[in-house]
Amino acid sequence: MYQALYRKYRPQTFDDVVGQLAVTQTLKTQLVSNKLSHAYLFTGSRGTGKTTSAKILAKAVNCENPVDGNPCNCCEACRSIDSGSCMDVLEIDAASNNGVDNVRDLRDDAVYSPSQVKKRVYIIDEVHMLSISAFNALLKIIEEPPEHLLFILATTELHKVPATILSRCQRFSFRRISQEDIASRLQYVAYQERIDLEESAARVLARLADGGLRDGLTLLDQCASAISGELTAEKVYACLGIAGTQKCAELMHCIAQQDTSSALKLLNQLYADGKDMGALLDEMACLARDLMVLKTSPKAGITMLSGVATDEDALQLCQKLSSGELNRIMLTIQRTVSAMGRSASRRMDAELCLITLCQPELELDNEALLARLTRVEDQLKSGSFVMQAPSCDQLPAENAGDAVQDQHDAPVPENPVVQADELPLVDTIENEAPVGFWADVAAAVRGEVNTPDAGFLSASEDSPVRGILQGDRLLLVCTNPFTLEIINRPEILRVVALKASAKLGRQVRVVLTDRSGRNVQNPNLEDLLEFGRAHSDRIDITDNDE
Repeated sequence: MYQALYRKYRPQTFDDVVGQLAVTQTLKTQLVSNKLSHAYLFTGSRGTGKTTSAKILAKAVNCENPVDGNPCNCCEACRSIDSGSCMDVLEIDAASNNGVDNVRDLRDDAVYSPSQVKKRVYIIDEVHMLSISAFNALLKIIEEPPEHLLFILATTELHKVPATILSRCQRFSFRRISQEDIASRLQYVAYQERIDLEESAARVLARLADGGLRDGLTLLDQCASAISGELTAEKVYACLGIAGTQKCAELMHCIAQQDTSSALKLLNQLYADGKDMGALLDEMACLARDLMVLKTSPKAGITMLSGVATDEDALQLCQKLSSGELNRIMLTIQRTVSAMGRSASRRMDAELCLITLCQPELELDNEALLARLTRVEDQLKSGSFVMQAPSCDQLPAENAGDAVQDQHDAPVPENPVVQADELPLVDTIENEAPVGFWADVAAAVRGEVNTPDAGFLSASEDSPVRGILQGDRLLLVCTNPFTLEIINRPEILRVVALKASAKLGRQVRVVLTDRSGRNVQNPNLEDLLEFGRAHSDRIDITDNDE
Protein backbone atom coordinates (compact mmCIF):
# COMPACT_ATOMS: atom_id res chain seq x y z
CA MET A 1 0.00 0.00 0.00
CA TYR A 2 1.32 3.43 -0.97
CA GLN A 3 2.36 5.63 1.94
CA ALA A 4 2.37 9.42 1.76
CA LEU A 5 5.81 11.00 1.67
CA TYR A 6 5.31 13.01 4.85
CA ARG A 7 4.56 9.78 6.72
CA LYS A 8 7.26 7.73 5.03
CA TYR A 9 9.98 10.29 5.77
CA ARG A 10 8.86 11.34 9.24
CA PRO A 11 11.98 11.85 11.42
CA GLN A 12 12.79 9.03 13.81
CA THR A 13 15.44 10.80 15.94
CA PHE A 14 16.01 14.33 17.18
CA ASP A 15 18.89 14.71 14.74
CA ASP A 16 16.52 14.13 11.82
CA VAL A 17 14.18 16.98 12.79
CA VAL A 18 14.69 19.86 10.35
CA GLY A 19 15.04 23.48 11.44
CA GLN A 20 14.42 23.04 15.20
CA LEU A 21 17.94 22.76 16.58
CA ALA A 22 17.24 24.81 19.73
CA VAL A 23 14.34 22.56 20.75
CA THR A 24 15.95 19.21 19.91
CA GLN A 25 19.28 20.09 21.52
CA THR A 26 17.57 21.10 24.78
CA LEU A 27 15.52 17.90 24.90
CA LYS A 28 18.60 15.75 24.19
CA THR A 29 20.51 17.49 26.99
CA GLN A 30 17.67 16.85 29.45
CA LEU A 31 17.55 13.19 28.47
CA VAL A 32 21.29 12.71 28.85
CA SER A 33 21.38 14.50 32.22
CA ASN A 34 18.15 12.82 33.38
CA LYS A 35 16.48 16.16 34.15
CA LEU A 36 13.21 15.61 32.36
CA SER A 37 10.13 17.61 33.23
CA HIS A 38 6.78 15.96 33.93
CA ALA A 39 4.90 18.10 31.35
CA TYR A 40 5.86 19.75 28.05
CA LEU A 41 3.97 22.15 25.81
CA PHE A 42 5.00 22.30 22.15
CA THR A 43 3.71 25.34 20.23
CA GLY A 44 4.15 26.51 16.67
CA SER A 45 2.53 26.61 13.23
CA ARG A 46 1.44 23.48 11.38
CA GLY A 47 3.97 21.09 9.91
CA THR A 48 6.94 22.26 11.96
CA GLY A 49 7.54 19.01 13.91
CA LYS A 50 5.56 19.29 17.15
CA THR A 51 3.86 15.88 17.09
CA THR A 52 6.93 14.25 15.55
CA SER A 53 9.16 15.57 18.34
CA ALA A 54 6.60 14.42 20.91
CA LYS A 55 6.74 10.85 19.54
CA ILE A 56 10.55 10.91 19.46
CA LEU A 57 10.58 12.11 23.09
CA ALA A 58 8.17 9.32 24.05
CA LYS A 59 10.53 6.77 22.48
CA ALA A 60 13.64 8.36 23.99
CA VAL A 61 12.37 8.22 27.59
CA ASN A 62 11.48 4.54 27.18
CA CYS A 63 14.38 3.43 24.95
CA GLU A 64 16.52 0.63 26.33
CA ASN A 65 19.65 1.72 24.44
CA PRO A 66 19.54 5.50 23.90
CA VAL A 67 22.34 7.08 21.86
CA ASP A 68 23.26 10.61 22.95
CA GLY A 69 19.65 11.41 23.83
CA ASN A 70 18.24 9.84 20.63
CA PRO A 71 16.19 6.63 20.64
CA CYS A 72 17.86 3.62 19.07
CA ASN A 73 14.71 2.63 17.11
CA CYS A 74 15.82 -0.99 17.41
CA CYS A 75 14.75 -2.11 20.89
CA GLU A 76 11.36 -3.60 21.64
CA ALA A 77 10.05 -0.39 23.24
CA CYS A 78 10.96 1.77 20.22
CA ARG A 79 9.45 -0.69 17.75
CA SER A 80 6.19 -1.02 19.70
CA ILE A 81 5.81 2.76 19.97
CA ASP A 82 6.50 3.16 16.23
CA SER A 83 3.92 0.54 15.34
CA GLY A 84 1.33 2.01 17.72
CA SER A 85 0.92 -1.23 19.68
CA CYS A 86 2.32 0.15 22.95
CA MET A 87 -0.61 0.64 25.34
CA ASP A 88 1.39 2.95 27.60
CA VAL A 89 2.04 5.63 24.98
CA LEU A 90 -1.25 7.22 23.93
CA GLU A 91 -1.81 9.94 21.35
CA ILE A 92 -5.08 11.77 21.97
CA ASP A 93 -6.78 14.18 19.58
CA ALA A 94 -8.24 16.93 21.76
CA ALA A 95 -10.42 18.14 18.89
CA SER A 96 -12.61 15.02 19.12
CA ASN A 97 -12.03 14.24 22.82
CA ASN A 98 -12.52 17.65 24.33
CA GLY A 99 -15.14 16.97 26.98
CA VAL A 100 -14.64 16.82 30.72
CA ASP A 101 -15.65 13.14 30.76
CA ASN A 102 -12.82 12.26 28.38
CA VAL A 103 -10.29 14.01 30.62
CA ARG A 104 -11.68 12.29 33.74
CA ASP A 105 -11.24 8.90 32.08
CA LEU A 106 -7.68 9.86 31.14
CA ARG A 107 -6.96 10.99 34.69
CA ASP A 108 -8.31 7.76 36.19
CA ASP A 109 -6.21 5.57 33.85
CA ALA A 110 -3.04 7.64 34.27
CA VAL A 111 -2.49 6.61 37.91
CA TYR A 112 -1.73 3.01 36.92
CA SER A 113 1.88 2.01 36.34
CA PRO A 114 3.00 1.21 32.79
CA SER A 115 2.89 -2.42 31.78
CA GLN A 116 5.31 -2.51 28.83
CA VAL A 117 7.72 0.45 29.12
CA LYS A 118 9.28 2.62 31.79
CA LYS A 119 7.03 5.68 31.50
CA ARG A 120 3.40 6.18 30.57
CA VAL A 121 3.25 9.03 28.03
CA TYR A 122 0.16 11.01 27.01
CA ILE A 123 0.49 13.08 23.82
CA ILE A 124 -2.47 15.48 23.59
CA ASP A 125 -2.57 17.07 20.16
CA GLU A 126 -4.40 20.38 19.53
CA VAL A 127 -4.83 20.81 23.26
CA HIS A 128 -6.38 24.26 22.82
CA MET A 129 -9.59 22.51 21.69
CA LEU A 130 -10.33 21.28 25.24
CA SER A 131 -13.22 22.92 27.01
CA ILE A 132 -12.71 25.02 30.13
CA SER A 133 -14.08 22.27 32.36
CA ALA A 134 -11.76 19.74 30.70
CA PHE A 135 -8.76 22.01 31.36
CA ASN A 136 -9.80 22.32 35.00
CA ALA A 137 -10.06 18.55 35.31
CA LEU A 138 -6.54 18.22 33.90
CA LEU A 139 -4.93 20.76 36.20
CA LYS A 140 -4.30 18.64 39.28
CA ILE A 141 -2.73 15.64 37.58
CA ILE A 142 -0.50 17.86 35.42
CA GLU A 143 0.67 19.74 38.51
CA GLU A 144 1.49 16.65 40.60
CA PRO A 145 1.63 13.58 38.34
CA PRO A 146 2.96 10.17 39.42
CA GLU A 147 6.65 9.52 38.69
CA HIS A 148 5.84 7.17 35.84
CA LEU A 149 3.72 9.75 33.97
CA LEU A 150 4.74 12.23 31.26
CA PHE A 151 2.45 14.71 29.51
CA ILE A 152 3.29 16.23 26.12
CA LEU A 153 0.81 18.85 24.92
CA ALA A 154 0.87 20.28 21.38
CA THR A 155 -1.02 23.28 20.00
CA THR A 156 -1.02 25.71 17.11
CA GLU A 157 -2.96 28.38 19.04
CA LEU A 158 -1.11 29.14 22.23
CA HIS A 159 -3.35 32.06 23.20
CA LYS A 160 -6.28 29.66 23.74
CA VAL A 161 -4.45 27.64 26.40
CA PRO A 162 -5.23 28.84 29.96
CA ALA A 163 -2.43 30.40 31.96
CA THR A 164 -2.92 27.76 34.68
CA ILE A 165 -1.83 25.09 32.18
CA LEU A 166 1.03 27.18 30.80
CA SER A 167 2.52 27.67 34.26
CA ARG A 168 2.69 23.90 34.85
CA CYS A 169 4.53 23.00 31.61
CA GLN A 170 7.89 23.60 30.03
CA ARG A 171 7.10 25.45 26.83
CA PHE A 172 9.03 24.96 23.57
CA SER A 173 8.28 27.16 20.55
CA PHE A 174 8.78 25.57 17.14
CA ARG A 175 9.84 28.15 14.57
CA ARG A 176 8.78 28.20 10.94
CA ILE A 177 11.23 26.23 8.86
CA SER A 178 13.24 28.34 6.42
CA GLN A 179 12.75 27.95 2.69
CA GLU A 180 16.35 26.81 2.29
CA ASP A 181 15.91 23.98 4.81
CA ILE A 182 12.62 22.89 3.23
CA ALA A 183 14.09 22.92 -0.29
CA SER A 184 17.07 20.89 0.88
CA ARG A 185 14.85 18.30 2.52
CA LEU A 186 12.61 18.10 -0.56
CA GLN A 187 15.61 17.44 -2.77
CA TYR A 188 16.77 14.70 -0.40
CA VAL A 189 13.35 13.03 -0.48
CA ALA A 190 13.18 13.41 -4.26
CA TYR A 191 16.56 11.73 -4.62
CA GLN A 192 15.46 8.85 -2.41
CA GLU A 193 12.23 8.45 -4.39
CA ARG A 194 13.99 8.88 -7.76
CA ILE A 195 12.03 12.01 -8.58
CA ASP A 196 13.77 14.34 -11.04
CA LEU A 197 13.26 17.60 -9.12
CA GLU A 198 14.80 20.81 -10.42
CA GLU A 199 16.26 23.23 -7.90
CA SER A 200 13.90 25.98 -9.06
CA ALA A 201 10.90 23.67 -8.53
CA ALA A 202 12.14 22.82 -5.04
CA ARG A 203 12.32 26.53 -4.20
CA VAL A 204 8.76 27.05 -5.49
CA LEU A 205 7.45 24.19 -3.34
CA ALA A 206 9.39 25.50 -0.35
CA ARG A 207 7.82 28.93 -0.75
CA LEU A 208 4.33 27.50 -1.08
CA ALA A 209 4.89 25.38 2.05
CA ASP A 210 4.94 28.61 4.12
CA GLY A 211 7.30 27.29 6.76
CA GLY A 212 5.71 23.84 7.13
CA LEU A 213 7.76 20.88 5.94
CA ARG A 214 4.72 18.59 5.92
CA ASP A 215 2.99 20.93 3.47
CA GLY A 216 6.06 20.90 1.25
CA LEU A 217 6.20 17.10 1.19
CA THR A 218 2.48 16.91 0.44
CA LEU A 219 2.88 19.29 -2.51
CA LEU A 220 5.86 17.30 -3.78
CA ASP A 221 3.82 14.11 -3.51
CA GLN A 222 0.96 15.69 -5.48
CA CYS A 223 3.18 17.05 -8.26
CA ALA A 224 5.26 13.87 -8.58
CA SER A 225 2.14 11.74 -8.98
CA ALA A 226 0.61 14.04 -11.61
CA ILE A 227 3.69 14.92 -13.68
CA SER A 228 5.91 12.49 -15.53
CA GLY A 229 9.51 13.29 -16.30
CA GLU A 230 11.46 16.21 -14.95
CA LEU A 231 9.66 18.30 -12.32
CA THR A 232 10.24 21.94 -13.27
CA ALA A 233 8.91 25.17 -11.78
CA GLU A 234 6.55 25.69 -14.74
CA LYS A 235 5.10 22.21 -14.32
CA VAL A 236 4.61 22.83 -10.60
CA TYR A 237 2.69 26.03 -11.37
CA ALA A 238 0.52 24.21 -13.91
CA CYS A 239 -0.15 21.26 -11.58
CA LEU A 240 -1.09 23.40 -8.58
CA GLY A 241 -3.14 25.92 -10.58
CA ILE A 242 -1.18 29.03 -9.65
CA ALA A 243 0.05 31.84 -11.87
CA GLY A 244 3.74 31.71 -11.09
CA THR A 245 6.46 34.29 -10.63
CA GLN A 246 6.65 35.39 -14.26
CA LYS A 247 2.93 36.05 -14.66
CA CYS A 248 2.71 37.87 -11.31
CA ALA A 249 5.64 40.06 -12.32
CA GLU A 250 3.97 40.80 -15.68
CA LEU A 251 0.74 41.82 -13.95
CA MET A 252 2.66 44.07 -11.58
CA HIS A 253 4.48 45.66 -14.52
CA CYS A 254 1.08 46.41 -16.09
CA ILE A 255 -0.04 48.06 -12.85
CA ALA A 256 3.18 50.08 -12.66
CA GLN A 257 2.69 51.29 -16.25
CA GLN A 258 -1.07 51.83 -15.65
CA ASP A 259 -1.78 49.63 -18.66
CA THR A 260 -5.31 48.46 -17.95
CA SER A 261 -5.82 46.75 -21.29
CA SER A 262 -2.74 44.52 -20.99
CA ALA A 263 -3.55 43.68 -17.37
CA LEU A 264 -7.09 42.55 -18.21
CA LYS A 265 -5.87 40.59 -21.22
CA LEU A 266 -3.32 38.73 -19.08
CA LEU A 267 -5.91 38.10 -16.36
CA ASN A 268 -8.31 36.66 -18.93
CA GLN A 269 -5.57 34.35 -20.18
CA LEU A 270 -4.83 33.12 -16.66
CA TYR A 271 -8.54 32.60 -16.01
CA ALA A 272 -8.88 30.57 -19.22
CA ASP A 273 -5.93 28.45 -18.09
CA GLY A 274 -7.84 27.53 -14.93
CA LYS A 275 -5.90 29.66 -12.43
CA ASP A 276 -7.70 30.39 -9.19
CA MET A 277 -8.42 34.11 -8.85
CA GLY A 278 -8.05 34.08 -5.07
CA ALA A 279 -4.66 32.36 -5.26
CA LEU A 280 -3.57 34.81 -7.96
CA LEU A 281 -4.42 37.82 -5.80
CA ASP A 282 -2.63 36.20 -2.85
CA GLU A 283 0.49 35.91 -4.98
CA MET A 284 0.13 39.52 -6.03
CA ALA A 285 -0.17 40.60 -2.40
CA CYS A 286 2.98 38.62 -1.51
CA LEU A 287 4.82 40.27 -4.39
CA ALA A 288 3.67 43.72 -3.29
CA ARG A 289 4.82 42.92 0.24
CA ASP A 290 8.26 41.87 -1.04
CA LEU A 291 8.56 45.06 -3.07
CA MET A 292 7.58 47.18 -0.06
CA VAL A 293 10.22 45.45 2.10
CA LEU A 294 12.85 45.83 -0.61
CA LYS A 295 11.99 49.48 -1.19
CA THR A 296 12.00 50.28 2.53
CA SER A 297 15.20 48.36 3.30
CA PRO A 298 17.17 47.69 0.08
CA LYS A 299 20.06 45.84 1.75
CA ALA A 300 18.57 44.00 4.72
CA GLY A 301 15.30 43.37 2.87
CA ILE A 302 16.94 40.86 0.51
CA THR A 303 16.94 38.25 3.28
CA MET A 304 13.25 38.87 4.03
CA LEU A 305 11.85 38.23 0.56
CA SER A 306 9.44 35.34 0.04
CA GLY A 307 10.76 34.59 -3.44
CA VAL A 308 7.53 35.36 -5.33
CA ALA A 309 9.54 37.17 -8.02
CA THR A 310 13.12 37.00 -9.23
CA ASP A 311 15.60 39.55 -7.92
CA GLU A 312 15.80 41.23 -11.34
CA ASP A 313 12.03 41.67 -11.59
CA ALA A 314 11.83 42.90 -8.00
CA LEU A 315 14.47 45.57 -8.57
CA GLN A 316 12.79 46.79 -11.77
CA LEU A 317 9.40 47.00 -10.09
CA CYS A 318 10.84 48.84 -7.10
CA GLN A 319 12.02 51.58 -9.41
CA LYS A 320 8.60 51.90 -11.08
CA LEU A 321 6.33 51.79 -8.01
CA SER A 322 6.34 54.23 -5.09
CA SER A 323 5.77 53.27 -1.47
CA GLY A 324 2.31 54.84 -1.55
CA GLU A 325 1.36 52.81 -4.61
CA LEU A 326 2.59 49.57 -3.05
CA ASN A 327 0.67 50.31 0.14
CA ARG A 328 -2.49 50.93 -1.90
CA ILE A 329 -1.96 47.73 -3.91
CA MET A 330 -1.71 45.61 -0.76
CA LEU A 331 -4.75 47.18 0.90
CA THR A 332 -6.88 46.94 -2.25
CA ILE A 333 -5.98 43.28 -2.79
CA GLN A 334 -6.69 42.45 0.85
CA ARG A 335 -10.14 44.02 0.64
CA THR A 336 -10.88 42.16 -2.59
CA VAL A 337 -9.77 38.78 -1.25
CA SER A 338 -11.76 39.21 1.97
CA ALA A 339 -14.90 40.00 -0.05
CA MET A 340 -14.49 37.08 -2.47
CA GLY A 341 -16.15 34.66 -0.07
CA ARG A 342 -19.42 36.59 -0.39
CA SER A 343 -19.16 37.29 -4.12
CA ALA A 344 -20.96 35.54 -6.95
CA SER A 345 -18.16 36.15 -9.47
CA ARG A 346 -14.54 35.90 -8.37
CA ARG A 347 -13.41 36.78 -11.88
CA MET A 348 -15.32 40.07 -11.81
CA ASP A 349 -13.83 40.91 -8.42
CA ALA A 350 -10.32 40.32 -9.75
CA GLU A 351 -11.00 42.41 -12.87
CA LEU A 352 -12.37 45.34 -10.85
CA CYS A 353 -9.39 45.09 -8.53
CA LEU A 354 -6.96 45.30 -11.46
CA ILE A 355 -8.82 48.22 -13.05
CA THR A 356 -8.72 50.11 -9.75
CA LEU A 357 -5.00 49.41 -9.33
CA CYS A 358 -4.14 50.43 -12.89
CA GLN A 359 -6.19 53.65 -12.70
CA PRO A 360 -5.83 55.29 -9.29
CA GLU A 361 -7.57 58.39 -10.63
CA LEU A 362 -10.86 56.47 -10.54
CA GLU A 363 -10.85 56.79 -6.76
CA LEU A 364 -10.56 59.91 -4.68
CA ASP A 365 -9.86 58.36 -1.29
CA ASN A 366 -6.73 59.07 0.72
CA GLU A 367 -4.95 55.93 -0.45
CA ALA A 368 -5.40 56.73 -4.14
CA LEU A 369 -4.33 60.36 -3.70
CA LEU A 370 -1.30 59.29 -1.67
CA ALA A 371 -0.33 56.78 -4.36
CA ARG A 372 -0.47 59.45 -7.07
CA LEU A 373 1.49 61.98 -5.01
CA THR A 374 4.24 59.57 -4.02
CA ARG A 375 4.61 58.53 -7.67
CA VAL A 376 5.23 62.15 -8.68
CA GLU A 377 7.63 62.62 -5.76
CA ASP A 378 9.68 59.57 -6.77
CA GLN A 379 9.83 60.79 -10.36
CA LEU A 380 11.00 64.21 -9.23
CA LYS A 381 13.71 62.69 -7.03
CA SER A 382 14.97 60.43 -9.81
CA GLY A 383 14.82 63.18 -12.44
CA SER A 384 12.49 61.16 -14.68
CA PHE A 385 9.50 63.47 -14.29
CA VAL A 386 7.94 64.37 -17.67
CA MET A 387 4.95 66.71 -17.78
CA GLN A 388 2.37 66.31 -20.52
CA ALA A 389 1.32 69.35 -22.46
CA PRO A 390 -2.06 70.91 -21.56
CA SER A 391 -5.15 69.92 -23.46
CA CYS A 392 -5.26 73.23 -25.35
CA ASP A 393 -2.00 72.52 -27.16
CA GLN A 394 -2.23 72.06 -30.87
CA LEU A 395 -1.83 68.54 -32.20
CA PRO A 396 1.27 67.86 -34.35
CA ALA A 397 0.38 68.79 -37.89
CA GLU A 398 1.49 65.53 -39.49
CA ASN A 399 -0.32 63.30 -36.97
CA ALA A 400 -3.48 65.41 -37.05
CA GLY A 401 -3.53 65.46 -40.84
CA ASP A 402 -3.21 61.66 -41.02
CA ALA A 403 -5.98 61.17 -38.49
CA VAL A 404 -8.44 63.44 -40.25
CA GLN A 405 -7.51 62.16 -43.69
CA ASP A 406 -9.03 58.85 -42.65
CA GLN A 407 -12.28 60.65 -41.77
CA HIS A 408 -13.51 61.87 -45.19
CA ASP A 409 -10.65 64.38 -45.57
CA ALA A 410 -12.17 66.72 -42.96
CA PRO A 411 -10.05 69.75 -41.99
CA VAL A 412 -8.03 69.60 -38.81
CA PRO A 413 -9.02 72.04 -36.06
CA GLU A 414 -6.18 74.41 -35.28
CA ASN A 415 -7.05 74.45 -31.60
CA PRO A 416 -9.37 71.49 -30.98
CA VAL A 417 -9.78 71.86 -27.21
CA VAL A 418 -10.43 75.27 -25.67
CA GLN A 419 -11.32 76.61 -22.28
CA ALA A 420 -13.87 79.34 -22.96
CA ASP A 421 -15.25 82.06 -20.76
CA GLU A 422 -18.39 81.38 -18.81
CA LEU A 423 -21.26 80.35 -21.04
CA PRO A 424 -24.97 81.07 -20.63
CA LEU A 425 -27.13 78.44 -18.97
CA VAL A 426 -26.97 75.22 -20.92
CA ASP A 427 -30.75 74.89 -21.07
CA THR A 428 -30.95 78.18 -23.01
CA ILE A 429 -28.47 77.10 -25.70
CA GLU A 430 -29.95 75.85 -28.96
CA ASN A 431 -28.44 72.62 -30.20
CA GLU A 432 -27.46 73.11 -33.84
CA ALA A 433 -26.28 69.53 -34.35
CA PRO A 434 -27.92 67.42 -37.08
CA VAL A 435 -29.91 64.34 -36.09
CA GLY A 436 -27.69 61.54 -34.82
CA PHE A 437 -24.58 63.73 -34.74
CA TRP A 438 -23.66 63.22 -31.09
CA ALA A 439 -24.52 59.51 -31.17
CA ASP A 440 -22.13 58.97 -34.09
CA VAL A 441 -19.35 61.03 -32.51
CA ALA A 442 -19.66 59.23 -29.16
CA ALA A 443 -19.62 55.82 -30.84
CA ALA A 444 -16.54 56.77 -32.91
CA VAL A 445 -14.70 57.96 -29.81
CA ARG A 446 -15.51 54.78 -27.88
CA GLY A 447 -14.23 52.71 -30.79
CA GLU A 448 -10.87 54.52 -30.88
CA VAL A 449 -10.18 55.27 -27.20
CA ASN A 450 -9.78 51.84 -25.64
CA THR A 451 -10.21 52.83 -21.98
CA PRO A 452 -13.16 52.59 -19.56
CA ASP A 453 -13.26 56.40 -19.40
CA ALA A 454 -14.63 56.61 -22.95
CA GLY A 455 -17.70 54.71 -21.77
CA PHE A 456 -18.98 57.95 -20.22
CA LEU A 457 -19.66 59.24 -23.75
CA SER A 458 -23.06 57.98 -24.85
CA ALA A 459 -26.20 59.22 -26.62
CA SER A 460 -28.58 57.71 -24.07
CA GLU A 461 -30.88 59.95 -22.04
CA ASP A 462 -29.19 59.09 -18.73
CA SER A 463 -25.69 59.63 -20.10
CA PRO A 464 -23.45 61.64 -17.73
CA VAL A 465 -22.12 63.63 -20.73
CA ARG A 466 -24.22 65.48 -23.36
CA GLY A 467 -22.95 66.91 -26.61
CA ILE A 468 -24.41 70.25 -27.76
CA LEU A 469 -23.21 71.86 -30.99
CA GLN A 470 -23.16 75.67 -31.10
CA GLY A 471 -21.54 77.06 -34.22
CA ASP A 472 -17.94 75.87 -34.28
CA ARG A 473 -18.03 74.79 -30.64
CA LEU A 474 -19.05 71.40 -29.28
CA LEU A 475 -20.14 71.74 -25.65
CA LEU A 476 -19.52 68.63 -23.53
CA VAL A 477 -21.96 69.12 -20.66
CA CYS A 478 -21.07 66.98 -17.62
CA THR A 479 -23.76 66.18 -15.07
CA ASN A 480 -21.41 66.04 -12.06
CA PRO A 481 -17.88 67.06 -11.06
CA PHE A 482 -16.65 63.45 -11.05
CA THR A 483 -17.59 62.97 -14.70
CA LEU A 484 -15.97 66.29 -15.59
CA GLU A 485 -12.76 65.15 -13.88
CA ILE A 486 -12.75 61.88 -15.85
CA ILE A 487 -13.50 63.44 -19.27
CA ASN A 488 -11.05 66.34 -18.87
CA ARG A 489 -8.15 64.44 -20.45
CA PRO A 490 -6.24 65.36 -23.60
CA GLU A 491 -6.39 61.87 -25.09
CA ILE A 492 -10.22 61.91 -24.95
CA LEU A 493 -10.92 65.55 -25.85
CA ARG A 494 -8.63 65.50 -28.88
CA VAL A 495 -10.35 62.46 -30.32
CA VAL A 496 -13.79 64.07 -29.72
CA ALA A 497 -12.67 67.19 -31.61
CA LEU A 498 -11.26 65.17 -34.50
CA LYS A 499 -14.35 62.96 -34.86
CA ALA A 500 -16.73 65.92 -34.66
CA SER A 501 -14.70 67.86 -37.25
CA ALA A 502 -14.65 64.85 -39.55
CA LYS A 503 -18.40 64.38 -39.16
CA LEU A 504 -19.26 68.01 -40.00
CA GLY A 505 -16.49 68.69 -42.49
CA ARG A 506 -15.32 71.81 -40.68
CA GLN A 507 -13.23 72.71 -37.69
CA VAL A 508 -14.89 72.10 -34.33
CA ARG A 509 -13.56 73.09 -30.94
CA VAL A 510 -14.46 71.30 -27.74
CA VAL A 511 -15.61 73.18 -24.64
CA LEU A 512 -15.91 71.26 -21.38
CA THR A 513 -18.59 72.65 -19.05
CA ASP A 514 -21.10 71.74 -16.38
CA ARG A 515 -24.88 72.16 -16.36
CA SER A 516 -24.75 75.81 -15.39
CA GLY A 517 -22.58 76.65 -18.35
CA ARG A 518 -19.65 77.43 -16.08
CA ASN A 519 -16.38 76.12 -17.49
CA VAL A 520 -14.48 74.34 -14.72
CA GLN A 521 -10.78 73.84 -15.21
CA ASN A 522 -8.79 71.15 -13.49
CA PRO A 523 -6.95 72.80 -10.56
CA ASN A 524 -4.47 69.94 -10.34
CA LEU A 525 -3.55 70.42 -14.01
CA GLU A 526 -3.15 74.16 -13.54
CA ASP A 527 -0.87 73.62 -10.54
CA LEU A 528 1.30 71.24 -12.56
CA LEU A 529 1.46 73.68 -15.47
CA GLU A 530 2.47 76.49 -13.14
CA PHE A 531 5.11 74.23 -11.64
CA GLY A 532 6.37 73.39 -15.13
CA ARG A 533 6.60 77.06 -16.15
CA ALA A 534 8.53 77.87 -12.96
CA HIS A 535 10.96 74.97 -13.46
CA SER A 536 11.12 74.86 -17.23
CA ASP A 537 14.90 74.64 -17.15
CA ARG A 538 14.79 71.31 -15.32
CA ILE A 539 11.58 69.70 -16.59
CA ASP A 540 11.10 68.40 -20.08
CA ILE A 541 7.59 69.41 -21.21
CA THR A 542 6.63 67.05 -24.01
CA ASP A 543 3.46 65.97 -25.74
CA ASN A 544 3.43 62.23 -25.08
CA ASP A 545 0.48 60.46 -26.66
CA GLU A 546 1.60 56.92 -25.98
